[in-house]
Amino acid sequence: MPSTSTLPQAEAPRLPCPAHAPGYAESRGAAVAAEPPHAQPASKTQPVETYQADRALHALAARLTGGISPVALSLAFIDWASHLAAAPQRRTEIAQEGMRDAAGFFETAMRCFAPGQGPWSLIKPKPQDRRFAAPEWESPPFNLLAQAFLLREQWWHNATTGVRGVSPANEAVVEFTLRQVLDMLAPSNFAVTNPEVLQKAFQSGGENFVFGWQNWCNDLMRVLSAGKPAADEKFVVGKTVATSRGKVVYRNELIELIQYYPTTGKVRPEPILIVPAWIMKYYILDLSPNNSLVKFLTGEGYTVFMISWRNPGTGDREIAFDHYRKLGVNSAVDIIGQIVPGRQIHALGYCLGGTLLAISAATMGRDGDDRLQTITLLAAQTDFTEAGELTLFINESQVTFLEDMMWEQGVLDTTQMAGAFQLLRSNDLIWSRVSRDYLMGEQAPPSDLMAWNADATRLPYRMHSEYLRKLFLDNDLAEGRYLVEGKPIALSGIHSPMFVVGTVRDHVAPWRSVYKIHYEVDADVTFLLTSGGHNAGVVAPPGQQGHSYQVKHKPQDAPYVGPDEWLKAAPRTEGSWWPEWTRWLAARSGEPCEPPRIGVGPVDGESLPDAPGDYVHQ
Repeated sequence: MPSTSTLPQAEAPRLPCPAHAPGYAESRGAAVAAEPPHAQPASKTQPVETYQADRALHALAARLTGGISPVALSLAFIDWASHLAAAPQRRTEIAQEGMRDAAGFFETAMRCFAPGQGPWSLIKPKPQDRRFAAPEWESPPFNLLAQAFLLREQWWHNATTGVRGVSPANEAVVEFTLRQVLDMLAPSNFAVTNPEVLQKAFQSGGENFVFGWQNWCNDLMRVLSAGKPAADEKFVVGKTVATSRGKVVYRNELIELIQYYPTTGKVRPEPILIVPAWIMKYYILDLSPNNSLVKFLTGEGYTVFMISWRNPGTGDREIAFDHYRKLGVNSAVDIIGQIVPGRQIHALGYCLGGTLLAISAATMGRDGDDRLQTITLLAAQTDFTEAGELTLFINESQVTFLEDMMWEQGVLDTTQMAGAFQLLRSNDLIWSRVSRDYLMGEQAPPSDLMAWNADATRLPYRMHSEYLRKLFLDNDLAEGRYLVEGKPIALSGIHSPMFVVGTVRDHVAPWRSVYKIHYEVDADVTFLLTSGGHNAGVVAPPGQQGHSYQVKHKPQDAPYVGPDEWLKAAPRTEGSWWPEWTRWLAARSGEPCEPPRIGVGPVDGESLPDAPGDYVHQ
């Protein structure tokens, strides 16, 4: 593992190598011993050598279930089915609703060809459902097929929800699971029931099926060879994406710290540190020059530093969540403090990087460290009780199953991570592609965001286990039980002004969950809600059409306003949210001055690379 630094006097803590020393295991045991008994039950702290046969069995089962615990899934369906069996009135109501839908459908079918009959006489698709948006779906019999499917989908939703006695978590699992099955059976996924496909086949003489077969074979070969999508050929890291001019000024076992060259004559004295998530490559914030946040910030007169995380391998199974704080945020802040001495830092965290930044800031607040001038969180959660559909399968059974799967591999593999996120938007990310690529014989034009999305990363076994348990499962951070170096931290220890961004259609970090930061911290909070999703809402450069946002400031001592009231009160503005943020930063920055030096000079005879560095290519 590389372990070089441009600053020997500020060298970050070194990660012990599992192959040479049992340091991880000892440090893990010491950390457990320092925690209160209620924080870590003994059953959760068994060494990896315990119950190896059971773990191996679970890991084998995970290959067949895609990482879903069959026990957790079975318990959810048993909960729903048992309570439904004990509710005859509710069953009668569900049956009557089904008969009413059937009667209405047959009545509509009898007069569907009559003049003046509207295309969506019984049920309309939801605004976000694009499967039946084409005009071809408005003509019978395809309109009838779509309505029959939507009625069945609605009936199953009603049948799986509202059963008294079923736990909300199990109800959500059952509803989500059956929705995935129904989405697979939608008429848009089959050639003979999709009018768009039939029309394309008629116009092309069936060539669309030939091209679709070629697309399927190409995808299969790419999967078997562990290759990347063809889009990657046009979007190459360091050549067409991640092209902002910079220099790696520091490297340790976990990060490369990139400092970008200024593009203005003078810069604001306070540098910006960007902490991206390590479930993704950093360059989502430095994509093509026309939509690079880094390029935008340097053009606005800021000195920008970026953390680029190393992609862990199977030998890194014992990298802990706190290593990301120590070797990541802490090391970066130390290095920046020596490159730009005496200056506070504007810190930005995106997604999981934002959660890590909040933990680091709370720790710094506890310890009296005031080096952060402001804190910006992009689509980052600090309370995980309402973390959207990602929490559906986060229970003791599922987390244990995932731990055993990762125990065998050492990491959570890239395909498993990508599959989980695709399920959250299966219509957009799976079934729409099946229809377009394999039935229509088309392919979406390649984009930098698609290429970045395919450039996946892995998560270490220990880090991901701690993340799932302490944050998702136990919600320790929001409830004041999260320990850093043996002592608890509280988000109320954060006093730096905060700029927090949520996105309207975020399936990973729902904006109402992100909004909870308002009552967790003791600081001024400016909350901005932007259009788009988890990625497209954040990557919203000025000049790009279709973006809008709402923003409202809450002073530190102002009363709390709930998300629904905030949504009504916050004015809407068309355009990118980036200029709004830089105006906020400028109001909390000093007057422009001469740019700082790049790094602090090479040591040990080693020359660190230019941006984008080496770790991003792993």
